[in-house]
Amino acid sequence: MAEFSSEELLKGILGNNGIIIRYIYKSFFHKIRSYIIRNSGNYDEARDIFQEAIIVIFRKLKDEGLVLHNCSFETYLFSVCRLLWLKQLEKRKKSVLNIEDTNHYSETVFDEGMDELIQKNERYRLFQDHFQQLGKECQQILQLFFEKHSFKQITEIMGLASENYTKKRKHQCKEHLIQNIKKDANFKNLSDYDF
Repeated sequence: MAEFSSEELLKGILGNNGIIIRYIYKSFFHKIRSYIIRNSGNYDEARDIFQEAIIVIFRKLKDEGLVLHNCSFETYLFSVCRLLWLKQLEKRKKSVLNIEDTNHYSETVFDEGMDELIQKNERYRLFQDHFQQLGKECQQILQLFFEKHSFKQITEIMGLASENYTKKRKHQCKEHLIQNIKKDANFKNLSDYDF
């Protein structure tokens, strides 16, 4: 298996390079999995945390142009995974005091920007979970609306009766989505969720 520098790995994540992403999974997932399983987790949770860490790194690269000066990619990735897992345990009210840290991690990974990115990911996941539970018509209306189509265009695309009906349905679908999100137990943990 080829070796890649930290810079090449970051560029690969930013460019969604399949070879690099597979390399990252093959090279680093087993350490993250072991860490999470040793600390009250399971395989599926490790996979979810690993995927979320890749998304957090992607967003940090996209938003801020992340450059690793003080640590390797592996250390940075592990640090992000560790932080995500600690937040997950905190939500579950499990004891964080007994975390077994045998791998290297970097405290410098955590900053206000990282916390904000993690919150963004959690809000997005909550939104996606409830969006997928909507009926197909609601999903399609809202998706077209999010893509900035006019009500006239949405009416034509969907074959609806009138623009007024389309506006009414969009409002109903959005309200249903918001109500479902607000009922979700995870919603209260996202204090700055904005509709």
